[in-house]
Formats: sequence, C-alpha cells, structure tokens
Amino acid sequence: MPLYSSLGDRARLCLKKKKKTPRASGQNSNNVHLCHAASCGNSALSHELFLGGFPNVTSVDYSSVVVAAMQARYAHVPQLRWKTMDARQLDFPSASFDVVLEKGTLDALLAGECDPWTVSSEGVCTVDQVLSEVSRVLVPGGRFISMTSAAPHFRTRHYAQACYGWSLRHATYGSGFHFHLYLMHKGGELSVAQLALGAQILSPPRPPTSPCFLQDSDHEDFLSAIQL
Repeated sequence: MPLYSSLGDRARLCLKKKKKTPRASGQNSNNVHLCHAASCGNSALSHELFLGGFPNVTSVDYSSVVVAAMQARYAHVPQLRWKTMDARQLDFPSASFDVVLEKGTLDALLAGECDPWTVSSEGVCTVDQVLSEVSRVLVPGGRFISMTSAAPHFRTRHYAQACYGWSLRHATYGSGFHFHLYLMHKGGELSVAQLALGAQILSPPRPPTSPCFLQDSDHEDFLSAIQL
C-alpha cells in the first residue's frame, strides 16, 4: 500500500470525531472545511481525503508549478481547491478551517538543520511562523494534524507553545519504522510537562562539556618505576 494511502487512512480516523462535531459557524456537521496546508506537493492525500468523505479540501503549496500540475491531475474533481501560498503567511481569513493537516512539511523546513537536538534560531522562527498561521486559521475547537517521521523528543517542543492555544496528543503509526501523528485541539490546554518541553526550545543551547584528559605530572619519573 502506498505511504500516502496509509497515512490518509490514519488521517481519516483522526478526523472521525471532528466530522461529527458541528462547526462553530453553525454549518452542517458533515461539511468539514479542511486545509491540507503548508506544502501539499504532489501527494495524493488531498484526493484520498476527498474519497474518504471530506468534500471541502483546500490544498496549499509554495510552488505555482506544483499547484498547476495538481490542478491538471485532478481536473476531474473540481471540488478540490489548490492554492499557491507561503505557509508562513497564509492568505486566508482567521478561523477559516475546521481542520488543518500537514504531512512532512515541517520535516522539510528543518531538513537543513545541522543538529536536530539543537535547532537554530532561524529554524525555530520558521516553524513558529507556520504554526502561528495554522492556529490563526483554525476555528475554535478546530484540529491541527501533523504527520511526520520526527519523534516526540524532536518535535513536541515546537508544538508545545501556549501562544498557539491548543492541546497536544501524540500517536504512532506503522510497524518497524514508525510514523508519528500529533493532534492539536484549538481551545485545549497543554500539560505542565508539555509546557516544560516547549520552554526548552526558547532556552539557549548549553555549551558542550570540555573533554576530560588525564593529567600527568611532569616531575614524576615513570622510567625508574618500571620493574624489569
């Protein structure tokens, strides 16, 4: 089974409860407005979600070439919408979507980091811009689903910022090599432990410890101590 189909199945499971929840604006409870945000690329996930019963899917990518290609590929599904946008500055009004979903976009944004344990200030800022926009376009009670290969010790600290105004849950998917799903609920609260993890990303990295070398005395006569 293709990876996108497996992740699409998992995404649909995550969205089941949301689909039954009436939208804050009072629209039909089955009319979930979903944004495949940040970088949809040439993934079939948007179409998979449409086939899974989510008719209102808007997909975003930074590349106009990719967007044009996807529009052509799925021209037979006019309900799918494709937009060229920068995920750091989404051109949507606030509270536009019930669900925002990203798959591997944050991984790509952090791919140039030299050390995943100590993300550069530029990397932290870029991820914060994206997550701030995600939070902004979500309706109260909305969901943000992030699908990634990044384990919690690398990624939780990015999501666990009180300013986004959401709670955070984590689950794994797959056998052997696991994929990770993070589910954020707009209007929920982070735990004390999660907030503590989030605070770590705002702290300056600790300097590496100096290597410890054995100190030899220049005045000790090692040769005379050798018993032949």
